[in-house]
Amino acid sequence: MKSASFDYHRPQNINDALTLLQMPDYRIIAGGQSLVPMMNFRLVAVRGLVDLNDISELSAIQIDKNIITFGAMVRQRQIERHEDVIKNAPIFGEAIREIGHRQTRNRGTIGGSLCQLDPSAELPLLCLLHDGIITVQSLKRTHNIKVADFIRGAMDPQLDEGDIVTHIRIKTWPRYHGYAFMEYARRAGDFAIGSAGCLITLTPHQTIDEIAVCIGGLSDVPQRLHHSETLIKGQKINETIIDNIARSIDDLGGHPTVQASVAFKKQITKTLLKRVIIRAYDRALDQEMHHEKNN
Repeated sequence: MKSASFDYHRPQNINDALTLLQMPDYRIIAGGQSLVPMMNFRLVAVRGLVDLNDISELSAIQIDKNIITFGAMVRQRQIERHEDVIKNAPIFGEAIREIGHRQTRNRGTIGGSLCQLDPSAELPLLCLLHDGIITVQSLKRTHNIKVADFIRGAMDPQLDEGDIVTHIRIKTWPRYHGYAFMEYARRAGDFAIGSAGCLITLTPHQTIDEIAVCIGGLSDVPQRLHHSETLIKGQKINETIIDNIARSIDDLGGHPTVQASVAFKKQITKTLLKRVIIRAYDRALDQEMHHEKNN
């Protein structure tokens, strides 16, 4: 199938794009890796598309001290191959390699992924893990929204008619932190049935100083496990602690899919969660040892 007919516009600046969005049933197209297939299957019909690809200010990556700012049109592949991003936030390189295939990452954008908000998407999970801030612009105002508030539900971002996501900011963790991301899918490139990410810093006594843990795919949104973070902070990793955190997944809600029941998703998530915490902790130990050796 092919999409129904529509008008196509390619503005050169944000103000022109915002003006076009005042037209009824006009939608933004970024990378098009989600919207175009939905249009072709007639799941979505629009009167017009506003293509953001010529707005250069939305395609830059800026790193200032401990803040990385992504323009909404930054390609997934651009992040994957950006040396300074990978140096400062290495979990992005590990996770983005799991997104689709190289061809889709060449077109897919960080802003598009955050606005699409597929429950299994990697980038919303990573931004939630890093306490990200999203800048949203309309003709009336520009404001910032925490990623945790921006994600209202599956494919339901906190956006009003005529809004455009322009930038995404994340805080980087200290240089010698541990990190890990893992996901499980039926086939390489498929949407994940379950995923988990973890960031860890250690004290000089090798106890956990700071930790962030997030899971995806189980519910209709990625979930930050704040309660588990509180339980594990100040502790050394051991099997009992890991098992207790994994069992906390049983108390969470979930949504079945064609591919997996809630029970299966929970079992997958538990396994991934254990593995990412252990891997992040081991990497943090390695970083500390390397740092001490060089000093």
